[in-house]
Amino acid sequence: MGLAGTAAVRDGGAALPHGFWAAVRVWLEKPQVLNRRLCGAAVEAEGTVMLGEDGEAASSVAAVRGGGSDEEPAVPTELGWLWTEVQGQLPARDGRLPPPLTPWSGPGHGSELRAVLRTLLPRGRPVGSPPARELSVQDVSNGTVTFLPLEENNEGKYQIKKCNIYQIQLKHIKDEEWSISIVAPFPEDWFADGIAYPKLAWLGNKLLSKLVKWSVEQKSSEFKSTLSLISVAKYSQVYQELKEKYRDMVKVWPEVTDPEKFVYEDVAIATYLLVLWEEERKEKGLTKKQSFVDLGCGNGLLVHILNNEGHPGRGIDVRRRKIWDMYGAGTHLEESTIVPGDTHLFPETDWLIGNHSDELTPWIPVIAARSSYWCCYFVLPCCFFDFHGKYSRRQSRKTQYREYLDFVAQVGAVCGFQVEEDCLRIPSTKRVSFVGKTRTYPPPEHALVDKQITQYINTRQPQPRDRRVGVNYSDHSDGLCKEATSELPEKQAEPAGTVWMPAFQPREKVEQVRNCASLPRDFVDDVVLSVANLLLHAAPQNSSSGMHGGSTDSWNQGECLSLKEVAEHLTKETLKRLKNEYGGLQTLLKNNHQVFEVLNGRVHIRDWRKEKAAGRAQPEVKRRLSAGALKTRLCWFFIHHPDGCSLPSESCPYAHGTEELRQSQIIKKKKHLQ
Repeated sequence: MGLAGTAAVRDGGAALPHGFWAAVRVWLEKPQVLNRRLCGAAVEAEGTVMLGEDGEAASSVAAVRGGGSDEEPAVPTELGWLWTEVQGQLPARDGRLPPPLTPWSGPGHGSELRAVLRTLLPRGRPVGSPPARELSVQDVSNGTVTFLPLEENNEGKYQIKKCNIYQIQLKHIKDEEWSISIVAPFPEDWFADGIAYPKLAWLGNKLLSKLVKWSVEQKSSEFKSTLSLISVAKYSQVYQELKEKYRDMVKVWPEVTDPEKFVYEDVAIATYLLVLWEEERKEKGLTKKQSFVDLGCGNGLLVHILNNEGHPGRGIDVRRRKIWDMYGAGTHLEESTIVPGDTHLFPETDWLIGNHSDELTPWIPVIAARSSYWCCYFVLPCCFFDFHGKYSRRQSRKTQYREYLDFVAQVGAVCGFQVEEDCLRIPSTKRVSFVGKTRTYPPPEHALVDKQITQYINTRQPQPRDRRVGVNYSDHSDGLCKEATSELPEKQAEPAGTVWMPAFQPREKVEQVRNCASLPRDFVDDVVLSVANLLLHAAPQNSSSGMHGGSTDSWNQGECLSLKEVAEHLTKETLKRLKNEYGGLQTLLKNNHQVFEVLNGRVHIRDWRKEKAAGRAQPEVKRRLSAGALKTRLCWFFIHHPDGCSLPSESCPYAHGTEELRQSQIIKKKKHLQ
């Protein structure tokens, strides 16, 4: 009766009951980690509400705060009014919960409950549709949290959507044995909209299993919560607007990079900055939109979006991209090499941006600090660079990514910024960003901080003697800045010159292609044929030679060998030539996707019978690209494999003979765009 699901929990690490409430908090604040139809939840108010003498809900409210920081003033009005309203709407009509929900009645009288008012934020919610709001009531003494969905009536008042009430229960069985259950009083009336409210079975399976896992996990994340510095509700709204506005960029993307990843990633980053800057204008009472410079702007799409949304600014990169010509005169992009020094300062700019800015990443806070006291910065680190070149690890107790993030944060702290860390919602494994918008020192101390910056940069010089300087990289506080400079020799405190670090190596204007793509075709063909013959002859000879079209049972698939075993059969001259390419032999074999499949350091002949079945699950964009390339290249297996191709001609994506060849539709499309 009303039981969506129950699960036994064994707590050997004394995580419960505290772990249960931490898991509930995740579901309250970040439901999108499990329900992918949501982009987040906005906690609008929370606080303590009281139970009456008989376990009935009382109307008094205490310690209520809004959905922002802890410093915000108490706002009991809305939550207190809702609490008063809902107690008379409960199905029992007396402020009590209907069975099988556990009643709100802890030990003693006048027990306290914790109420949280949240708004669920669906992905792509149509403009004008009402938000989904919930009042969750936590009864810590009884181990329950009850979710009361709210809907607004014609009079603007909220009523409980009784059909979708549910409760999560924690019960202690004995010793280390616990149970977590999800129950609903009216399962037969449950309304699943597929977005904010999935099916009840989903709650009893997916949600329940995650709550069990989260409740006993005792690991804490080394990163901040996603979008912790801005309003999630505002972000959701702006992101949907920008995604719709710039979605056609995917169709006309002229670069070789994945259009879906780069377009939607830059839309997400632009959304973050637009919301961040809007909140800054409100805080500081500004009306004029902030100006910016994007250092290392790459494809320039982020600059294009920010310019279009009314922010004056420009992007600078060492190399011009094809897509720049598509943006128009309203997007300001410059092809120029940036060498950190006195000639590359931006005193009139409000914000500097470093979006995957590579060798410029640690320099962004320095350039911002020296441009003006009012200049702020946003940096999204990706590749690991120090001031002069590749970053070298100094601590083994942290992951390389976390150590590098700490280094970039420390640079900002040394430069006198109050560094704030946040995690973006982008399709990338490198999602942690840093924001420096306030200073830790007054303007008269600018010269002192500038001297501190010079001293710190000198400690990162690529000379062995600098490694003896003791610097603690584990703290981002003001104390770290003092510690980082207290042990420096006095002779290093020199005024900044024209170029701040002569050892700095900017990126080459012409990018060298070293991914085997520039190797002569004859050389590549010889290596491919040699490796294929090696794999084919390493297998038992059960093939039926000369049968073009392939036999499903006897087609020779060859053996699976390690890259090391393959390399041992190649000549020294071949290996030496491959060594000069990024990735070497592995990259060459992966580039020849038609013939080989390389996985976990092992290579084998690709069987296109399996690929044909897997291709049906490809995204629409990739299916369109595949269709455009159909029969545009000769089938290697038709020509070279002793059994021919494993697929008949009508099923193979490659041409079985020159008479089947046709011009690539992708090439035609690019010519049409030009």
